[in-house]
Amino acid sequence: MAFKIIAYGVEPYEEHLYSELNKYGYELTLVNDLLTADNGDLAKGHDGVLLFVNCLADRANLEKFSEYGIKYVFTRTAGFNHIDLQAASDLGLKVARVPAYSPNAIAELAVYLGTALLRHTVYTTARTSKLNFTVTETNFSHEVHKVTVGIVGTGHIGCVEAELYKGLGAKLLGYDIFQSDFAKKLVEFKELDELLAESDIVSLHLPYFPGKNENFVGEDFIGKMKKGAILVNTARGEIVDEAAVVKAIKSGKLEGFGADVLTDEARFFGKDFSDGTEFPDATIKELVELYPKVLITPHVAAMTDVAVSNMISTSYDNFNAAVKGESLGRAEVELPQPAAK
Repeated sequence: MAFKIIAYGVEPYEEHLYSELNKYGYELTLVNDLLTADNGDLAKGHDGVLLFVNCLADRANLEKFSEYGIKYVFTRTAGFNHIDLQAASDLGLKVARVPAYSPNAIAELAVYLGTALLRHTVYTTARTSKLNFTVTETNFSHEVHKVTVGIVGTGHIGCVEAELYKGLGAKLLGYDIFQSDFAKKLVEFKELDELLAESDIVSLHLPYFPGKNENFVGEDFIGKMKKGAILVNTARGEIVDEAAVVKAIKSGKLEGFGADVLTDEARFFGKDFSDGTEFPDATIKELVELYPKVLITPHVAAMTDVAVSNMISTSYDNFNAAVKGESLGRAEVELPQPAAK
């Protein structure tokens, strides 16, 4: 009997990849919607659940999966903060992720956001799209090879971004608790305060640890940055205080902000509010309205053919290894001890 997997958050244009990459012959149920409080029951009759970013894998849904006899709740993302790990441990579920699918995908978008803000290209094309071809003071820009880029978090993605900026001639600084030998070949490591004071573009590649580093980037962090610097976040929204960013953009402290992630983004990413429907967060609405000094993409950095294919194929490998009782290596998410009963 084939192993049955239900995958949530599968876009229609991705569906063909799930079949093409299904070398293990899994029986698949593909759900376009993300996992919510209302559709967890669709998992009944399956052996494994495959999640995507912003899926609601809270205790209620995990208890439901456990009741259905499901033992494997995997995510095809590197991050796993959408899964209640304590609940998974209490219920005896196994959790796995895709530790690396395409660092290039995220790094490329980070570079695009940074350079677009540096050269004010979105500001300019927004004007020409309305047949306004006049040149303003805003068009007077810096050149990438003359700026300093500070990368906060020099793992796989941060290093790829460093390579891309290095190819453009920028000076690279880095900050990380763990300074890998490979990263040392690309960036000059500095203390965080030094990096912030010297960088024209600061790009974030930090993991989010719930209850530990919310609003890591707040008024104090931004206050240490160069006046007129650019901030880019393609990591997790929760590490940035958007209210502090709004204040900094309005005051001129920050020249621009680019982000592919926002705090509690499941409330609005994937939804359309252009018809006047009330937006659920006044601060983020104010942030978005600062366009084109603020450029927001709805968590699409990994939406490339290479990244999506790697997410799917690695997830399939994870299920295969788990069922066989083999080690999942870096893909296995370490769970806390079960809560005492």
